[in-house]
Amino acid sequence: MLDLLVKHATLPDGTSADIACEDGLISAIEPNIPSEAARTIDATGRLVTPPFIDPHFHMDATLSLGTPRMNVSGTLLEGIALWGELKQIQSVDDIVQRALAYCDIAVSMGLGAIRSHVDTCDDSLTGVQALLEVREKVKDYIDLQLVAFPQDGVLRDPTAMENTIRALDMGVDVVGGIPHFERTMADGADSVRQLCEIAAERGLMVDMHCDESDDPHSRHVETLAYETQRLGLQGRVAGSHLTSMHSMDNYYVSKLIALMAESEMRVIPNPLINIMLQGRHDSYPKRRGQTRVRELRDAGMTVGFGSDCVKDPWYSLGRADMLDVAAMGLHVGQLSSREDMRWCFDAVTVNSAKIMGLEGYGLAKGKKANFVLLQAPDPIEAIRLRATRLAVIRAGKVISETPASSATLSLPGRPTELDPGA
Repeated sequence: MLDLLVKHATLPDGTSADIACEDGLISAIEPNIPSEAARTIDATGRLVTPPFIDPHFHMDATLSLGTPRMNVSGTLLEGIALWGELKQIQSVDDIVQRALAYCDIAVSMGLGAIRSHVDTCDDSLTGVQALLEVREKVKDYIDLQLVAFPQDGVLRDPTAMENTIRALDMGVDVVGGIPHFERTMADGADSVRQLCEIAAERGLMVDMHCDESDDPHSRHVETLAYETQRLGLQGRVAGSHLTSMHSMDNYYVSKLIALMAESEMRVIPNPLINIMLQGRHDSYPKRRGQTRVRELRDAGMTVGFGSDCVKDPWYSLGRADMLDVAAMGLHVGQLSSREDMRWCFDAVTVNSAKIMGLEGYGLAKGKKANFVLLQAPDPIEAIRLRATRLAVIRAGKVISETPASSATLSLPGRPTELDPGA
């Protein structure tokens, strides 16, 4: 007997199939599977997708909104300053409890993996201790990947390099950085070089906050692409944010994108945060801030959308909904064709899974039996509706269920039940 059988599912490519699950894996995915199961779900033609993936988040700060105060200006720099105040008063247990609460929300929204940056500019490494504990606690239902992130600059902060190396020794997975926050452009470039060398020596991936600025002269992504090739890190390096590319000269960008593509760099825009924080020094017209998603995608790079923040010093909204993230990326990037919109769904699923290097991800025989049933018939409608996650499956077991959303109408001569996902 199967552990789980999902009947009459619509897959992201539009085909129909049943999905059989045994021993935590997909044992068959094809039409009309004749078998009994401990549990059977009739998808009734609704969309089944691999889990949503968030490749850029800050779990050490999540759900801390208002502690110790609010970000009045709403700017990136005040958020960083506020985070510095919060670090002084939060404990390991504070971070653990908030992070676990967030993971509960994330599971209900169909998230199966999260890459979280964790601040290493703290001699006690409070956040690192906390998120290593959280990673162990949630491993059965969320894949949590941690990035050693020297928030105040690995060269600007006197102990950040030592602390970052300590964090990696403790088991943090990925090398991070923030070159545009170093004191000079030269220091920024040097930080990229040193951090990439550490990653190369240890066989680790790299994910840098890079050029999160409106300054078109913030060009550390060029150095990141160069160091990626010099050190043979192709396919292991991601540049997050890259918002300065929005403001760069087109001729320079034509050279830069080719260099990035040659280095096989991955790209992680964060649409909700980029559109909120960037352009704050503009009057009108205001720059959108989001990097050049279409051009980077068309150059052959893997682009995955991240959510970045939920109720923290930088962003007071958010609900762990990667469909919200996809919708914002779609609107800001004017990705309005049917093909573009389907690609935006990929940017919060398969593309982000590739960036994180997740094994066994996807809807195919032999893959992990991790997937989500949505109240929508296809990926575009899922984005449009921010579709309800009817069932979240992990290792062939349902770990979260949400009733289908509907409306009861009281209109003369009209239908009384409205299914927004029909």
